[in-house]
Amino acid sequence: MVFAIEEINNSSELLPGITLGYQIHDSCASVPVAVQVAFQLANGLQQLYDSNKVCSRSGRVTAVVGESGSTPTMTLLCFLLLQVSHFATCACLSDKRQFPTFFRTIPSDQFQAEALAKLVKHFGWTWIGAVRSRSDYGNNGMASFLRAAFNKLLTLSAGLWVDYSYCNHNNINILLEELARKPFPPRQWIGTESWGTAPEFLKFDFCAGAIGFGIPQSVIPGFREYLLDLSNAKVAASKLLTELWEGAFNCQLEKKAGSADRVCDGTEDIQKLQSPYTDTSQLRITNMVYKAVYSIAHAIEPLVNFSRHGYHVSFDANGDPVAFYELINWKRNENGGLEFVKVGHYDDSLPIGQKFNMIKNISWSDGGGQVPVSVCSDSCPPGTRKVLQKGKPDCCYDCVPCAEGEISNTSDSSDCFPCPNEFWPNEGKKLCLPKPVEFLSMHEVLGIILAVCSVVGACLTILTAIVFFQHRASAIVRANNSELSFLLLFSLTLCFLCSLTFIGPPSDWSCMLRHTAFGITFVLCISCVLGKTIVVLMAFKATQPGRNVAKWFGPTQQRMTVVSFTFVQVLICTIWLVLKPPFSMRNLTIYKEKIILECALGSSLGFWAVLGYIGLLAVFCFVLAVLARKLPDNFNEAKLITFSMLIFCAVWTTFIPAYISSPGKFTVAVEIFAILASSFGLIICIFVPKCFIILFRPEKNTKKNVMGKK
Repeated sequence: MVFAIEEINNSSELLPGITLGYQIHDSCASVPVAVQVAFQLANGLQQLYDSNKVCSRSGRVTAVVGESGSTPTMTLLCFLLLQVSHFATCACLSDKRQFPTFFRTIPSDQFQAEALAKLVKHFGWTWIGAVRSRSDYGNNGMASFLRAAFNKLLTLSAGLWVDYSYCNHNNINILLEELARKPFPPRQWIGTESWGTAPEFLKFDFCAGAIGFGIPQSVIPGFREYLLDLSNAKVAASKLLTELWEGAFNCQLEKKAGSADRVCDGTEDIQKLQSPYTDTSQLRITNMVYKAVYSIAHAIEPLVNFSRHGYHVSFDANGDPVAFYELINWKRNENGGLEFVKVGHYDDSLPIGQKFNMIKNISWSDGGGQVPVSVCSDSCPPGTRKVLQKGKPDCCYDCVPCAEGEISNTSDSSDCFPCPNEFWPNEGKKLCLPKPVEFLSMHEVLGIILAVCSVVGACLTILTAIVFFQHRASAIVRANNSELSFLLLFSLTLCFLCSLTFIGPPSDWSCMLRHTAFGITFVLCISCVLGKTIVVLMAFKATQPGRNVAKWFGPTQQRMTVVSFTFVQVLICTIWLVLKPPFSMRNLTIYKEKIILECALGSSLGFWAVLGYIGLLAVFCFVLAVLARKLPDNFNEAKLITFSMLIFCAVWTTFIPAYISSPGKFTVAVEIFAILASSFGLIICIFVPKCFIILFRPEKNTKKNVMGKK
């Protein structure tokens, strides 16, 4: 301050004809002392001091440079003294209604709080410890930081990995001294401008990697030379300089009674002295004092917007300067000690998004370059949602997997969202993918097996028909009503082949075809079997004397019977197709994770009417076959029909519960299996024994043997 005042007094450009004087007081960071000093300054009880002369009259104090602390500053402001502080940063002092005469050259804590909040957000820290001193600086600084932190979605809690401290110089010294007594878990320290660039704290090795904002480092031309230009006369004339000199060189300027210290002999050279007094490489707060003095001088002129040595000085409506901070990192040097390194800066005058700028890599508390992680809970990956932990801050949560059918495609999602009806989440529940469409396909094992069985059955039926045709003149073929046999073989071929219509993706046409083809071909098949059964009975009755029943059920009646029974089924199917036919549909209810492409019945009554009519004919045929079971052994086709109808009825009786309970494509597989099983039952029971006699026992294929005559 003295250097700046003398520089102004010696300048012909600023305040020509006016000489500035000063008083210097030490409040000792004590409010009572500050009150006493405030009375002295307000009343002008002391003479104004000038380096060249002592004024002959008392002068009125124009302005105060100071105070350093926020609480003593408020005490001085009670006397409405104009103050320009170099170090009082409490945001509360920006309230012009309470403190209309206050200005400062150091930025308000409000700017620092916002800068610090942006800093911790920049590194992704959401869980940090906060330490403050119980003072206006600590209380208001912490309050400002909390507001800024909550706006940036941060959460604070004491005693965790990243420690943020809002303490003044003396308080943080006490804290660090206590922490240095014994090892403790590593902390990533974040300091404020009050202590983040204090050289005396570099001795605390555990603070390596600390970062914090500091007042910009600056250069004051001529200041070092001014400090070192000390003669014995100058030192002796100032109590402050005397104390400095004697402490630095461990000697006394004048011999004091009872003191063992040596007397300074004049060989002491301050140019060679290594002390904070002679170190002008870290001029930070010092420059704030320099700016404050020049601000007062320009206000007297008056002009409060100026530049000095490249540093622009101005004040906003609250008396605050533009906030500019350097980001300082406590790095280890080559000797293993700690030093301050500028790694970035914060300029509040720049647009949003450009205020914070990194220029160098940071060395962290572990000595590495990887940014430490400090969160209460790790980020929830896509596919999960956040569930807050009861009684804990918002950043403490559990990651719960999304429920079935729901996804979250962003990190830290608070909710999961259901997929549309025809979509289903992928394995990680991050994306909604189209549901796979399932149907009985010709390309899968089950479909191939059923298709092969269907083709084999059709081929076996055709071979049987060929055998019967080649031996159509033989006794066993002629005795078994060859016309109905060939019609039965034809219908069985259609039964085997109609099962193929159930394989593959269903369409409206294939759905109508598969059900009607199945119903009609099976009725045709059962009608032929029923006709053969009646023929057997008629043949048996015709051998009894006095009976002439054969003429009542000849070939014409047989054909009419088959046509009539089949026509009824055709009529049922026609009504079904006209009123409410089967159709293809995408079933979304059986399985949540896939779509079943299937045939809807359209009318359930129509389907069960078709199935019931087939069952009715089969039961009727079975009953007639049972009645004809007493025929002679050599010509007992009724026994074969009985076995075939027994298999047929058993298959379709089992089919009903299996059909109802089978899901998806297995419903179709059950229906195909029932068709194939009943068809194989008919051809094996009715035709295989006859083919065996025709091909391997031709000696039994005679009229005499067929008629049972020995």
